[in-house]
Parts: sequence; structure tokens; C-alpha cells
Amino acid sequence: MLITIEGIDGSGKSTLIARLRELIADLDPLFTREPGATWVGESVRRAVAERMDPITEALLFCADHAAHIDGVIRPALDEGRLVVSDRYSDSRFAYQPVVLAGILPDPLLWLRRIHDGWSVRPDRTFLLVLPIEDAVARLDTEKKREYFENAAILARVQENYLDLAASDPARFVVVDALLPKEDVARFIADEIRTNVLSSRRHPRA
Repeated sequence: MLITIEGIDGSGKSTLIARLRELIADLDPLFTREPGATWVGESVRRAVAERMDPITEALLFCADHAAHIDGVIRPALDEGRLVVSDRYSDSRFAYQPVVLAGILPDPLLWLRRIHDGWSVRPDRTFLLVLPIEDAVARLDTEKKREYFENAAILARVQENYLDLAASDPARFVVVDALLPKEDVARFIADEIRTNVLSSRRHPRA
């Protein structure tokens, strides 16, 4: 089973993942992330830091996704393991259309076509949402911010996330990230357990 955690920067994903490691440890999950689970992720982070052209950046993100699936996701799923990924393809569909706006006529359609035929669809996606000002306030002031970590861009990204969730309600679970962190973590942990039990009764084809 593939579970993905999504949300804008400052939504609390890192804190949530750390707590989930404890709450569902008995399920023996594999925790992973995009970018960064493969060496390709290093190129992605360099592209973002150096502000390479948007198409190069988008394609590097896609390459990282492909390597992640081939080297981490599929092998774990083939072993019947629970996989929890901090960001996945929906991050591309939410962030990159903002970066590619004005460069391509329909960035989301372009990105979806690139993913068609080989990407693995998540079984459940938990989307953390919160007011943009709260997300920005949570960002580490001691750390240099990436170019997309500003209110205007994050607002557009969160709108894209919500559109994705509205178009696929059977997969997405929208979670209020302003709720107490422990409540959020326990709710998602319980949902994951429920989905794992269901998947055992109805295995992935």
C-alpha cells in the first residue's frame, strides 16, 4: 500500500512524518520522500537552488520520481510493504504549474502526460491545509528559503492542491493542519491502519 503526505511548505509534514514513525512502527512501514530518496534528488535540489529554467527543473523532478519508483516504491510494494512517502507526484502537479505558468499553455496536462503509463497511483493521500500566513510563519527563519517559499507562490500551490483533492475525493483526505499536532498524527495513523486492513482484504491488483 502506498500512502502519500502532501501540503505546502510550513504545513507540518516533517513533524507529522516523525510522529507517524512512532505511531505505526508495528506495521513495519517504509518511509521515503521526494525529492531525496535517490541520488537524482541531489540534482533536483541543485536546480532549485540555482534557479535553472523551469522546464529543466520540472523534468528533473520527474526523473527523480521515476528513479524513486524504480528503486524504492515498486520493490517495496512488490514485497507487500506499507510505503509512506513525504511528497510524491501530487507535489509536482501542485507546484510546477505555478513555476511553468506562461511558459507552457497547459502545464498540468503536460506534467500528467509525462507521468502517464509508469507512475504508481497512491492508495491514499493526506493533504495538510492551513492559512498561508500560518504556513509562512512556521518556516525556519534561520534557514535560507527556496524561491517558492513565499506567500504568493504558496497560495497558488495550495489552490492547486485543493483542486487536485476535489477532482479525486476517493483518494484524498484533506486535513486541517492547524489542529493540535498530536491529533493530526493520531487521526492519520488510524486512517492508515484502516486502509492497511482494507488492503489485506482487497489486495492491490
